[in-house]
Amino acid sequence: MNETLYDAVVVGGGPAGATAATELALAGHSVLLMERGGRIKPCGGAVPPRMLEDFAIPQSLLVARARSARMIAPSGRAVDMPVGEIGYVGMVDREDFDEWLRVRASECGADRLAATFEKIERDEYAHPLVTFRRERGGPIERVRARVVVGADGARSAVAKQCLPNAERVKCVFAYHEIIASPDSDGEDFDANRCDVFYQGKLSPDFYAWVFPHGKTASIGVGSANKGFSLRGAVTEMRSELDLSHCETIRREGAPIPLKPLKRWDNGADVIVAGDAAGIVAPASGEGIYYAMVGGRFSAEAASDFLKTGEAKALKTARRRFMKEHGRVFWILGMMQYFWYSSDKRRERFVDMCDDKDVQQLTWQAYMNKKLVRKKPMAHVKIFLKDTAHLLGLRPASS
Repeated sequence: MNETLYDAVVVGGGPAGATAATELALAGHSVLLMERGGRIKPCGGAVPPRMLEDFAIPQSLLVARARSARMIAPSGRAVDMPVGEIGYVGMVDREDFDEWLRVRASECGADRLAATFEKIERDEYAHPLVTFRRERGGPIERVRARVVVGADGARSAVAKQCLPNAERVKCVFAYHEIIASPDSDGEDFDANRCDVFYQGKLSPDFYAWVFPHGKTASIGVGSANKGFSLRGAVTEMRSELDLSHCETIRREGAPIPLKPLKRWDNGADVIVAGDAAGIVAPASGEGIYYAMVGGRFSAEAASDFLKTGEAKALKTARRRFMKEHGRVFWILGMMQYFWYSSDKRRERFVDMCDDKDVQQLTWQAYMNKKLVRKKPMAHVKIFLKDTAHLLGLRPASS
């Protein structure tokens, strides 16, 4: 056995993979972080302040701080949701943010490798071989790992090979264009506001967005409808918002999973994290914070496995994540299933967003990443209002 042996090989260098590599290296393990490079995931880039605190992310990586969100209904009615005094929505550009995370992993002791993962092979020796190519058409190379962490995104090659039914994960396909921000703010664009469009013409089953990134902005849309033109929807949105003249800096598209996999490990020596584990929030599509949490949990589970040799330790990552965030994911999934199904329901959903109780609890849940329990009567009021909307007892835009 003459291949290099690592305690852990992490496949994928996004927020989940880079976080996992950092945590494993800090725990004293030998780590290889494999990232193919040259690709940036389409992402609005929104992060809660809690993420900066939980993962020691410097404020300097924020390219903007949004102080409000605007929800736009099919009728064009706009509802502003100011964050208020409880915080802000941080905005990052994934090109710089992801690279900073990879550099930190390297500084913590992980080896970096620019390569494309091929597959996991097994032979007569105990530990699997991770095969890769440094360049397209180049020779196959191999390293051996005691544990493999698959953080290679939605429709993960690691997950497809090692986990049952991973290829069946349902995804929304996201597309966005990074443009130069307008020279000045106006009614249709505000550098301190995130705009979310709940309009069937822009997305039949998800939403479209305009997110400020300081000198740039992300204009994007998501949909699981394969026949729907995402690029056409972005073109239409830019035209309607008078953003067509803004320079287009780059275009990106990728699938985004909206349901956690039922298993994150193979019961032996492979575990997944981030999009590869399906942990992107339904309804909102928020993934950066959850990817980093999942990366940390998977790394801690992998570290326990490396220290004890007990493969059952790998199961703790999913168990911990679902205990902490599973209920929120379930609620968001139900919300997406119901409210995004027609323009009539989208109109009522935006109408609900005009309620101050809804706004307050929404922002508190976003900032804290958990359901708010401190104001039970507010929840009762929202439940009654939601029921009225569901039954059609309360007219939209009232």
